[in-house]
Amino acid sequence: MALSSKRSSTNFITAIINPRQWRLLDLITLFFFFLVAIFFLMAFTHFGDSLAASGRNTLLRSSDPRHRLRLVSAIENGEPRGGGGFLDACSAEEVDHMPCEDPRVNRLLSREMNFYRERHCPRHIDTPLCLIPPPKGYRIPVHWPESLHKIWHDNMPHNKIADRKGHQGWMKREGQHFIFPGGGTMFPDGAEQYIEKLAQYIPIRDGVMRTALDMGCGVASFGGYLLAQNMLAMSFAPRDSHKSQIQFALERGIPAFVAMLGTRRLPFPAFGFDLVHCSRCLIPFTAYNATYFIEVDRLLRPGGYLVISGPPVQWAKQDKEWSDLQAVARALCYELIVVDGNTAIWKKPAGKMCHPHQNDFGLALCDDSDDASQAWYFKLKRCVTRTSSVKGEYAIGQIPKWPERLNTVPPRSTVMKNEAHLYEADNKRWIRRVMHYKKSLHIKLGTPAVRNVMDMNDKPSTLDVIYDRGLIGLYHDWCEPFSTYPRTYDLLHATNIGSLIKDPTSGESRCSLVDLMVEMDRILRPEGTVVVRDTPEVIEKVARVSEAVRWKATIYDKEPESHAQEKILVATKTFWKQ
Repeated sequence: MALSSKRSSTNFITAIINPRQWRLLDLITLFFFFLVAIFFLMAFTHFGDSLAASGRNTLLRSSDPRHRLRLVSAIENGEPRGGGGFLDACSAEEVDHMPCEDPRVNRLLSREMNFYRERHCPRHIDTPLCLIPPPKGYRIPVHWPESLHKIWHDNMPHNKIADRKGHQGWMKREGQHFIFPGGGTMFPDGAEQYIEKLAQYIPIRDGVMRTALDMGCGVASFGGYLLAQNMLAMSFAPRDSHKSQIQFALERGIPAFVAMLGTRRLPFPAFGFDLVHCSRCLIPFTAYNATYFIEVDRLLRPGGYLVISGPPVQWAKQDKEWSDLQAVARALCYELIVVDGNTAIWKKPAGKMCHPHQNDFGLALCDDSDDASQAWYFKLKRCVTRTSSVKGEYAIGQIPKWPERLNTVPPRSTVMKNEAHLYEADNKRWIRRVMHYKKSLHIKLGTPAVRNVMDMNDKPSTLDVIYDRGLIGLYHDWCEPFSTYPRTYDLLHATNIGSLIKDPTSGESRCSLVDLMVEMDRILRPEGTVVVRDTPEVIEKVARVSEAVRWKATIYDKEPESHAQEKILVATKTFWKQ
């Protein structure tokens, strides 16, 4: 003991004399206290929970696919699992995550024709099975129609648009809300006044036009105020991590989705829109041999109107671009209705197809065999779509006015083979079903609580018929995430949900029901509703998955008039927090 004490004393004195060794001991002591601090941070704060959730997600992303398959199987079969049977929450950083528009992935891709800003989806087996949490302070959204004018700030606390565009009337912060005066860059005095200006040249009010496409829509005030004129606009803009334009539009209750006019056709059928609108959308319509103008022409109904406000229309230092734009329109026989300041309005010919005149853009007609409505991951063509490629009388002036067109048999209803009685029977069947949903299942259809509705369908393509009726939609593959932000729909409806994930030829599942329902949960608002019609066996499986994604589900009988062997599941997404 005496020897040991002597050595200890000697070492202590040596340490005092040797400052280099003293610094080493000091670092060791500081490191020890740092570890203790980290322990308390991880064990007793929300940061630790967030980091743990992030770690679980990372592990799941990189884990053996067999582990994921076992988890999916356990959920679908209702096997007991840990954690209360629920899927884990994703990390707090994922509150606004869109898997197919992830800037961490897209920034590594080619910028040619904005390819990097289009959809680029991960394989479902590479995505974590976790549930997107709401942001801190999230509230049930303001109901329609009040939401057109204001939303809760904390539901999407992104201030850049308000800071940068407030003077143009886009939006501004007022206390707990963002408010929307209705302005835009090209109409700072408000969309209503701008629409009044357009109505001097376009038949907006008398039912002649119904469907509109608003490109590069900002927060979609133009589409929101068109609703008062009984016009229904589909608005789109690319994902912007700083501005979240589409997220604001959907929170307001205006139809919108995330998209970029880049290398592919937009996911719509041919000749579906009565009006195509661009207000400072900055799309280079004449670039790449006028490829983008050709795509607009594919989407615009014969006799429809094209409105471009802002560059390059009579814009400083863009004389060539403005001249080229007029030249392309003339080559396709578009009638220039007016140039009013920086706003130009053209009308597409409604009669016999215009053969492109001799031009500097190499414009030519597509082959008769071209399927003009093929548009899901379909590359843009550098030829002009023939109106003869789509059968029927669907030009403006030939198609019935709104609202008569809603219930008139659509002229290009190839699925119905022009059999009016089949179309009318299907219409009556859905009238009965909706009444059953409202009266017997107590779904809040027709109330301010239900505004954004998604009908998930995988039947033979009827999207052209939907547009001819004066309604809107887009193509989508439900084994991929939808191009929208989380928490953007009040009601999701699916008939024959299994068909959404099966290969129509082989009948094999291309993804799992769990994958689909996790995506449905992502886009559904807290306290939103899901309605699924299917066979009793499938409904039982859906109910088991509903428990894992924290939905409260009830199974009902079908309406008495139905002869199908099916049940109806109605589920509510619970409002849970991390």
